[in-house]
Amino acid sequence: MKEKKSWYVSGYMALLVSIIAVIGGIVLFVNEAPVDDPSELLIGIGVFLVFFAIICLSSLMIVQPNEAKVVTFFGTYKGTVVESGLWMVLPLTNKKNVSLKVRNFNSQTLKVNDAEGNPVEIGAVVVFKVQDTASATFDVDNYERFVEIQSETAVRHIAAQYPYDTYGTDDVLSLRGNADEVAAELLKELQTRLVVAGVQVLETRLTHLAYAPEIASAMLQRQQAMAIVAARQKIVEGAVGMVDMALKQLEENGIELDTERRAAMVNNLMVAIVSDRSATPVINTGSLYT
Repeated sequence: MKEKKSWYVSGYMALLVSIIAVIGGIVLFVNEAPVDDPSELLIGIGVFLVFFAIICLSSLMIVQPNEAKVVTFFGTYKGTVVESGLWMVLPLTNKKNVSLKVRNFNSQTLKVNDAEGNPVEIGAVVVFKVQDTASATFDVDNYERFVEIQSETAVRHIAAQYPYDTYGTDDVLSLRGNADEVAAELLKELQTRLVVAGVQVLETRLTHLAYAPEIASAMLQRQQAMAIVAARQKIVEGAVGMVDMALKQLEENGIELDTERRAAMVNNLMVAIVSDRSATPVINTGSLYT
């Protein structure tokens, strides 16, 4: 069901008419009550005025800012009033309040398996507002509960589509390394799920992301090992550059080394630079060839 605009006019005139009708009906009752032979016509007019005032009062409603009133007449949807103020609509109608404010929903910390089958804990925040009051009221039982369930379902589905981390593979999206892309995909899927409830999703963000406790220790060791390997790789690259620069400087200074001496020098420099311990100098009192 799609939202439509309800008929409504300013309610201040209706309120004034209702007050005058009530006062007129009371005056007629008071004037006719002490009379021995009261006029049935005047009493009837008094009853009509009071009844008319009740009917007018039933058509009044107050709409607060950032809220809307869904108007139904004996089960028939007549429209929605979104403009704040005191309004008069059709009498004897039911007016249901629907909030148009922006709201947040924080999902619980969910335990799911990522694309590689590793158990991870994930949570998200969803910022949403009601866009279609008719759909939010009539197409779902409770749109707030509907948002909660669909948000958790979407978070589980998105978490299962990506690995927690790519470990150096740049062409694969991951939950940890591509939080913005994952949040955008979550917003897209969640909007598709919530369009039936007339809800607009404004923003989604991951608020919690971690390995499950049972594998957190093993994954920490894996990350530490990868960090050590990456650091060693940088050290080796730097050491090779330094050794190459040292050999070139020796050649520029006219110092010629044969193949074995070059190999020995390269070995000594690489050990001294790459080793994680301080080098221990050894004095060679003999010859390299003995």
